[in-house]
Formats: sequence, C-alpha cells, structure tokens
Amino acid sequence: MAEAYIVAAVRTAGGRKAGRLKDWHPADLGGKILNALVDSTKVDPALIEDVIVGCVDQAGEQGMNIARNSVLASKLPESVPATSVDRQCGSSQQALHFAAQAVMSGAMDIVIAAGVESMTRVPMGMPISLPFKNGFGIYKSPKIEERYPNIQFSQFAGAEMIAKKYGLTKDQLDEFAYNSHQKAIAATQSGAFKDEILALEITTADGKTEMHTIDEGIRFDANLDAIKGVKLLVEGGAITAASSSQICDGASGVMIVNEKGLKQLGVEPLARVHHMTVVGGDPVIMLEAPIPGTERALAKAGMKIDDIDLYEVNEAFASVPTAWLQKLNADPARLNVNGGAISLGHPLGASGTKLMTTLIYALKNRNKRYGLQTMCEGGGLANVTIIERL
Repeated sequence: MAEAYIVAAVRTAGGRKAGRLKDWHPADLGGKILNALVDSTKVDPALIEDVIVGCVDQAGEQGMNIARNSVLASKLPESVPATSVDRQCGSSQQALHFAAQAVMSGAMDIVIAAGVESMTRVPMGMPISLPFKNGFGIYKSPKIEERYPNIQFSQFAGAEMIAKKYGLTKDQLDEFAYNSHQKAIAATQSGAFKDEILALEITTADGKTEMHTIDEGIRFDANLDAIKGVKLLVEGGAITAASSSQICDGASGVMIVNEKGLKQLGVEPLARVHHMTVVGGDPVIMLEAPIPGTERALAKAGMKIDDIDLYEVNEAFASVPTAWLQKLNADPARLNVNGGAISLGHPLGASGTKLMTTLIYALKNRNKRYGLQTMCEGGGLANVTIIERL
C-alpha cells in the first residue's frame, strides 16, 4: 500500500468570540487556507483531486457544504470537488484520515484536508437549537431514549465525570490551565508559531487594518490565583470556564499526497502518516474515548507510549488530557508543549488539522520523530493519528 505524506500544513491564529476574526465569513476563512496550501507547495490547483473539510455547526454561513463554498471562495478551479465532514470536535482530524486513506489506496494522489469554524457567526449548537425552537424536533430519537433513558448528553457533565472517575481535583485542573497559558506565551514569544500561522488582514475597532498573527485567546497576564478564583460550572465539581477550552474562530488545513503526488509536486514531505485509529465509547461520559483510542492505536502500530516524542491531546477540558496522562502513564513534559485549547482556543471543526499543524512544527523545532494526536468528540468518539516527521 502507498504511503500518505503531509507536504504542507497551516492554520490561522485563533480569534475570540466576537473578536478579531468576527468579520471573516467562514467560507472565506476556508478559502484562505486552501490558497495558502497551494502557494506553499506551488501545486497546479487543478491537480487537487478532492477537498475534505471538517465543520461541526453546518448551518447558516457554514451550511450548503462549507467545503465546496471554501473552494469557490479560493483560487482553486471549479473542477475541484469538496465535501464536508462532521465527526464533532474531531471533524478535521477525520478529514485528514479520509484524505490519507484516499491517497494510500491509490484512488487519488493529492488531497487537501482542512477545517473551519466561526463560533462567532455560527454559535455552538445552532443546528440543534434552532430547529428545536421552531418545532422541528431534536436528534435524540425514541430508540436512543429507550437505550439512554432520561439522559441529556452533555460534554460539560462528561468532563466532570472524568474528573471524578480519575480523582482529579480543582487545583490540579486549574494548574493545568495556567500551564497551558504559560506554554502558549512562551511559544508565541519565541516565534514557535511563526511558520504555521497564516496572517489574515483584519479591521480593528478604530477602523485601522492590521494583520492577525497572534492567538487572541492567550492570556499573557495569566495568574494562577485568578484562575483558581473562577466560579465552578457545577456546584461541587472541579471544572471552571478557566479550565475549559475557549470558544474560537479559525481555520486550518494540510495537503496530503502519496509517492506519485510527491513526484508531481517535487516537494519534500513534512511528515508521514504512520497510523490512524478511530474508536467509539460511552456517550454519557463522552470525552474518555481518547484513552482506549490511544491504547488501541499504540497496539496496532506496535509502539509504546514512550516511543512517542510529543503528544497533542485536545484540551476540551483540563480533565481530559490530565486523565489521559494518568491512565497512559505518559510524560507530561511531552504533552501540548506549545499550549492547547485552554489558551489557544478550540475552533471545533478546525481543531483537528490545527493541532496537526502545531504538532508537525513542534516536532520539527525540537528535532523529534514521532507525534501522536487525539481528540475527544461528541457522542463518545475519538480519533488518534500517529505521524513520523521526515
């Protein structure tokens, strides 16, 4: 079977809700990512055989196949097809998996996997809440209710369940959140993100234009005592807004090719996709699936956790990567080394290829070989990807 190589990876700097990216239509954000991938590889855009885009809230400005609309908003010709993927927070990581599978099979040679989410312009949960408010029902069917009676699936409840199951205290999670900001600050100030961020022109409140290049969610004045003072989401729980991922606008993407595609492009690969796994787990605790997913991925790849040089475990809530570290007996010094969603933001459908972009450049900057990325996802799902930097 052919290999899958990542030859380009890019992301926008995150924007806070109603922040610096609020004026960007999500299709235009996606289009900018596609253009950047084409520019960095100098590929004839007509050679791209498919564009697969992850997006969670596919309604309004993100409706009508946001992938195709991103193509139409880009320099790619109309002949390039595109499709949108929803595997909840792992949507663009799944887009990467689909793209890799396409080139490994030989069915295609050059594919783009990307993700986009404007949580400002399409609020989280809108495809569920809007139809429900207008009398068009809800996703939980009678058969699902029969199987999970009187249960409201909730990521917030799941995060608390994980904290309780693994004996994680509020202080532990607050410290994890503080460290996320400290790592993101260090990465930004050292220039660790400079090669992965696509600068976007924005208009400030005073009408001036400038380039957006720094993740807006980073709290450069982060203070542990202030984080510890944030109100609990649930009385008696351990999670606060400060130890949860930030609502974020953003886009990201990677270009994936096989050996034939490499020859067509004449470029050097950044990384090779070494292994891909996706698992399902308990939809009630919901966010625990990265643990069995990682265990399965390592077993199928014939590897141990110590063989992995860097890990990106999405910081949906601090309890998720903290429990993952504990159960996998993994090295905390290798985890989310440039910060994560608590500091950098979690633009839902864009987070998969966003984390992959950061992982690739972190491996490069540290001269490391293997990286593992995993994402907790709504419905009790998790994707796991292992890459080898080349």
